[in-house]
Amino acid sequence: MPAPIPANPKTIGMLITWAQRALETSGNTNAAQEALWLLAYALGKQHHELVSRRDQPVSGEDLARAESVVSRRMAREPLQYILGTQEFCGLDFQVNSAVLIPRPETELLVQAVVREGGFAEGAVLVDVGTGSGCVAVTLATILSGTRIFALDCSGDALTVARGNAERHGVSDNITWKKGDLFSALHECNLVGAVDAVVSNPPYIAEAVWADLQPEVRDFEPRAALVAGQQGTEFHERLLDDARLFLVPGGLLVMELGQGQAPLVRQAAERAGGYTGLQTVKDEVGIERVMIARRAG
Repeated sequence: MPAPIPANPKTIGMLITWAQRALETSGNTNAAQEALWLLAYALGKQHHELVSRRDQPVSGEDLARAESVVSRRMAREPLQYILGTQEFCGLDFQVNSAVLIPRPETELLVQAVVREGGFAEGAVLVDVGTGSGCVAVTLATILSGTRIFALDCSGDALTVARGNAERHGVSDNITWKKGDLFSALHECNLVGAVDAVVSNPPYIAEAVWADLQPEVRDFEPRAALVAGQQGTEFHERLLDDARLFLVPGGLLVMELGQGQAPLVRQAAERAGGYTGLQTVKDEVGIERVMIARRAG
C-alpha cells in the first residue's frame, strides 16, 4: 500500500512526491510520468497545472481520490483502465476491463486495410473480435463510404465499442453483431459479399499465459488474448471461415504474435483459396500483420 500521505499542509507538490515514491516502491519504471497522469486525473487538472501549482493545498476529497488511483496502479492495474482511455491512431478510445487495451502495433492492421483496399463506395468490411471497436471505428472515420460489420462474442465489449463509435460520430456506419467469429454474419446475407475481413484475434499460447506481465494476466480479458495450446488456433479458423464471405480478391488482414508468421502461412496454404500472402513488420522487425487475398 502507498506510504502515508504527508500531514498538513497537504500541497500538490507534496502529493506528486508521494505518488512518485509510492509507484517506485511497486517497481514502476515510469513512476514520475505516471504519477502526473494519475494525479491530473484524480484532481481534475491538466498536467501543466499540477507543476505550476505545486504550493496549492488539496482537499481531503482530492487526497482520497489520489490515494485510490495510486493504490490501484500499485496493484498493477493497467494505467489505461484507471484513466479510462487509450489513444489509437490519433483517436481517444474509452476502455475498461471488458476489452483489450489497444496497442500501437494494431495500428498496422488499419494501415494495411487502407493501403491495400482500394474500396469502392459501399464496400463491406468486417472486423472480427472488435473489442473496444478501435479498428472498426478508426476505419469508419477514414473510409466513410464503406459498410462495416463489427463482431464480438462479448456483449460487454460491444457496449464499449458502441460508445466509442458514438464518441467519434460513426455509429451509423457500423453494424454490431454478437457471436463467435462469423456466426452472426449468416443472417446478414453477406456470403460472398465482403470486401475485407480484418482481425486482431487472440494469439497467446496457453503455456505463455502464466508468465505474462500482471497488468495483462490479471486484468485484461483472457478470452481476448489466449487462443489455445499453439496460439494460432483463431488464425486457422479465420482462414477457414473467411473464404465463405470474401469476394474474389477480397482481403483478409490478421495481426500475428511474435514468431507466428511461418505457422500462419502454413495454415493459409493448408486452407487453400488464398493468394498473394505477405506480412508487415512492426517497428522492431516482428512480422506483425499477415495480408491474404481470396483467390478467384
